[in-house]
Amino acid sequence: MIDHQKTGSGVCRWLLPWGKTDREGISRGRGEGSWNPLFAHLLDTAACAGELWDRYLSVSVRARLTEAFGDEEAVLARRVVMFFAALHDLAKASSCFLRRFGKRARYAKDAEALRRAGLQWETEARAARVPLAARLDAEPFARHEHMTAACLPRLLGCTCFGCLGNGPRHEGLHTVATLLGGHHGHIPNADTIGNALKAARPRVWEPDHRAILDNLARLLDLDLTRLPHLVRPERPSALPLFAGLVVLADWVASDVSHFTYRSLDKPVEQWWYDSKRQAAQAVTDLHLESWRPEPMTWSSMFTATPNPLPFQTATMAALPTDGPALVLIETDTGSGKTRLALSCAHHLARSCGHHGLYMAMPTRAATDQTAHEIRTFLGTSLGSSTTANLAVVHHTASVTPLVHQLIDGAHGVLGDVDSLSSLDSISDPTLECDDLALERRIVLDSWYLLRCRGLVSPFGIGTVDQIALASQPSRHWFLRLFGLANKTVIIDEAHAYELFQRCLLSATISWLADAGASVVVLSATLPAEARQALITAWCSRHRTTPDTHGAAGPITVVDQHGTVRRPAPTDQPEPTDTTVDLLPDPGPDELAESLLTEAAAGGIIAVVRNRISSARDLYTALLKQATAHGWRSSEILLIHGQLLPRDRLSVEERITTLLGPYDDRHHRNPLRPQRLIVIGTQIIEQSLDIDTDRLYTDLAPIDLLLQRCGRLHRHAVNDAGRPAGFQEARMTVLWNRGADGLPLVEPPAPRIDEPGNPDAYVYAPYTLAATWRALHERTDTDCRFRISTPSDTRKLIDSVYTPPTVTTSSPLGNLLTETWSDWQAELADQDSNAHSRAFLPYSGGTPIEVTSLVSGEANGDGDIGPGERGSGSRGLAALSRLGEATIDVILLYQQDEGELTYDAAGDFPADLRDHRAQDTEESRAAHRAQQRALLGNTLAIPHSWFRGDNPLPPLAMWQPLPHSAVHHRATLVLSPTGSCIRGPEGRVTYHPSTGLARLPSAGG
Repeated sequence: MIDHQKTGSGVCRWLLPWGKTDREGISRGRGEGSWNPLFAHLLDTAACAGELWDRYLSVSVRARLTEAFGDEEAVLARRVVMFFAALHDLAKASSCFLRRFGKRARYAKDAEALRRAGLQWETEARAARVPLAARLDAEPFARHEHMTAACLPRLLGCTCFGCLGNGPRHEGLHTVATLLGGHHGHIPNADTIGNALKAARPRVWEPDHRAILDNLARLLDLDLTRLPHLVRPERPSALPLFAGLVVLADWVASDVSHFTYRSLDKPVEQWWYDSKRQAAQAVTDLHLESWRPEPMTWSSMFTATPNPLPFQTATMAALPTDGPALVLIETDTGSGKTRLALSCAHHLARSCGHHGLYMAMPTRAATDQTAHEIRTFLGTSLGSSTTANLAVVHHTASVTPLVHQLIDGAHGVLGDVDSLSSLDSISDPTLECDDLALERRIVLDSWYLLRCRGLVSPFGIGTVDQIALASQPSRHWFLRLFGLANKTVIIDEAHAYELFQRCLLSATISWLADAGASVVVLSATLPAEARQALITAWCSRHRTTPDTHGAAGPITVVDQHGTVRRPAPTDQPEPTDTTVDLLPDPGPDELAESLLTEAAAGGIIAVVRNRISSARDLYTALLKQATAHGWRSSEILLIHGQLLPRDRLSVEERITTLLGPYDDRHHRNPLRPQRLIVIGTQIIEQSLDIDTDRLYTDLAPIDLLLQRCGRLHRHAVNDAGRPAGFQEARMTVLWNRGADGLPLVEPPAPRIDEPGNPDAYVYAPYTLAATWRALHERTDTDCRFRISTPSDTRKLIDSVYTPPTVTTSSPLGNLLTETWSDWQAELADQDSNAHSRAFLPYSGGTPIEVTSLVSGEANGDGDIGPGERGSGSRGLAALSRLGEATIDVILLYQQDEGELTYDAAGDFPADLRDHRAQDTEESRAAHRAQQRALLGNTLAIPHSWFRGDNPLPPLAMWQPLPHSAVHHRATLVLSPTGSCIRGPEGRVTYHPSTGLARLPSAGG
């Protein structure tokens, strides 16, 4: 202790700066004080960092941090990291920050009482000679984390010019200080840190800062004279790993439900004891425990499919016995890739010490489908752990039934508490008695529903966007990367991602490889160059080059030494033969008549259309002709992305209930109907595990056609019951025929009376033309041929994604050559765009420095999709994918008597009150239910609807609703018939079956 700083009451003055104020009233409700001493919060954060080190960090992440902070001595590195984590808020001991007590009180529960507490605190602090400025309101402003970054290197021994000395610069100390300066989300640049130095007044506050450092070091048994020699964060991944650990420790330590406010009449040794005890309980309560799986057989993990397939056995045999791995699994859709990936994660957790897994899916709908499978897997493979947290990570996770089952399980509730009853047609599935143990074992703490936190859960499933954002300069990007780096990361449907996304994925994989994580990539159809790019990204970060051995099988396993194995199963799977028709699209009316006739006696037909408008047109044509052909409208279903979540989820549930696998997968689904027609967009291809008897699809890139083909005769258990005309798997590919007999693949030219194909807005014209050529070359005189998978898969894909070989000048040759050039230019632009956005751990083989990782407010939060409302300047905000920008809009209905409802029938009144005004459990529950309901009524409108010849009026002209819950959000109000009566009045219409549609203006 520094005795001369003691006050008259015996309290050291460096203990008087506050770190937290009780704005929620929770601490005062427990009989504690109105403010928590800064030093107490620093101890809480240090204790959390220590608990996370012991119980949460993967083996490889601990090794990276030990290398950077402990001179290869793990026990010492743990104390150093705890010490630095505590110092994240050091500069809260400054006049610039401490003046905020009264400002924070304005937004607090019982604000007047907290304001008085602030005045009392200031009086006591001045009496104790805390070096507060005479006029706090006149102090220059800087953020406390930036002031910490400015002051800390000097306090720890750096004597460079920036630290007010004339000696050498200690790069390690400045790197750590800069990372601590980013704990609120954005790593600051040198100018920001330099400007903060004035507000920090380092000489004025130095005695108190040194007292804090000395006492932290004493409690942690750390020799500060040795510290500068230990800090060598040279490996790039050590930077985001350290920053992420600090943020997670701070967030856990800031949870007032787990940590008490400390009293100045207790010694700091008692504070430290309480910090360690409460941190241990907080980590337990939040299920931040590493996965410690026990040895298991395949049949024990997957009781429904107890016998592994040959390719699954070959993959498991090829995995390294120790060290991380990159695993690429390329097999037909529906072949069991997901189960194999989970088995790989189990093996890698045992051999490498990864703390869990994250599975990345292409869409939210696919996430919700697969989450059930992961939940079941975890129930059998947790080992000695009693519970595990499974986070569902996407924007609308809170409206999914599984999420609320998991949350209820965390609270020990199995009823309909906090359910989705406000969303019609959506309810929690009934739990069977056998599921009760699983419900209590696999849970979700609502803490993980907040921004960025889902990825730090040991187990998670969500969209691939989270991985694409993990290497871009958005708020807390390093926390995303930190969460992933402790895991086996599984990337599903890799073929479905555009080059821009694949480049971002490669960037993140580079970081993950440098951090010692493992990656499993699943794809039915992965182009060769995409596979090689992933292998190169992995090997380059392990500072090695690929070394290929073995057969060229469907599986690629790359270990940390760069050894590439491509095992081929000894027993090859039976080939799957599909008859393919390549036919011109006859138009919606003629196609509808053919579908109704073909399945009249029975059969399940799916039609995958590239665009919502063409799916809607076909659905409308089918309904018009249904009665004449003896069909009921309930036998025709439409699903696409312009349906409200409340409507789309119910359609998804119906489709998967009727056409999905039965519970044990060994028996035919008893709910499977005699006949059904399902029309949809790529949701069918990417998100639904369904089995159809017959498939129609628009012409699309060959890899996607093969993926769509996977929904045809998907479940062998249904084969015996297929109608007579559907015993053979048959897919019809529909293409737009031009006047020259070639496919139309270019988009319509504006203001030019020439035909065009709007599908070219979705897929590159070259990939459409090259796919048509690959299929056309195989057809007979009836425009029909057969493909056999997997033997034909690679040949078809390579024929499309390699440069066109045109030996003679011809209309087809000219089309391929022109569209190839345009496509290469587009790919180059995507590649450049991705590389300009992504952080990379190495630049030309040289490890990057912390100055290469800076970001700022203009980079945004990283949670906003392309074009959606949110922070971040245009061109700077992180993007997870390219494509047309969108705007989120809430749709509500107004009944005849004026009441606003969530549904057209008026059965669910819209709760638009401000539930945040009262801080009670009831109001918080009501607010959560309200936000879930609003998400269920939210759609993304493309920006193109506001441009062109038929634009919607700009948002600024939409009359806002006066209700607080939606006053600052784009909202349109519909009549019960679906016409827009407020917002873009008369310009859009909505129907629960067909979705949102734009109407022409009165003058158009």
